[in-house]
Amino acid sequence: MAEPAAEVAEAPSRIKKRWRAWLRAIHRDVGYLAVGFTIIYAVSGIAMNHIDSWDPSFRAESRTLVITPVADELDDDAAAAYVAKAAGLEAPASVYRAGDEVRLEYENGTKVTAIAEQVTVQARSDRFFFRAAVWLHATRGKTAWKYISDIYAVLLLYLAISGLFMIKGKLGFKWRGSLLVATGVAVPVLYIVLSGGPSAKSDKPPDEMPESGMRALPPEPE
Repeated sequence: MAEPAAEVAEAPSRIKKRWRAWLRAIHRDVGYLAVGFTIIYAVSGIAMNHIDSWDPSFRAESRTLVITPVADELDDDAAAAYVAKAAGLEAPASVYRAGDEVRLEYENGTKVTAIAEQVTVQARSDRFFFRAAVWLHATRGKTAWKYISDIYAVLLLYLAISGLFMIKGKLGFKWRGSLLVATGVAVPVLYIVLSGGPSAKSDKPPDEMPESGMRALPPEPE
């Protein structure tokens, strides 16, 4: 009967010795699970940070060419067919004509404008990966993905917290880790203090759309 009692007494000691090994093992598996999500959110986050200087969803292309001006006697359909053929495109989804100006619009977003002898073709090609990543990043209107995103956030919290206790000694949290954690916390705190935080005045012109996506409407006339 003495041996089982000794094993029970030693159980807490074994658990204390092995908990860090279990922490590392779970940390490793959670890290593998989070790789795909991290790539999506990291890439889309970078893309959205620079959305004022480039469009992450589409690549814009523009070209001009010279044609013989559209004859006045041509009807709208014939004029549209003539401009589309000159631009190397198929029949458009919609046509607008006013005098010597012909505008063609396509379902894929391509626009063709012919004024006198000059034709401007504005097209866009899909950046599929960036577009899909940005679409996933913004969870509004996607109920199922919102909860998946919440799970990913919990996984990130586990990775961050468990990483504090995975290693002991001088390379662990007590020494080097605490300094690095303090640095990581200080960066956003200092930025908030130096920039003034959410209540600071924006450098953008007043007529530019704010980050919230909402703009105050003018008062209705009485």
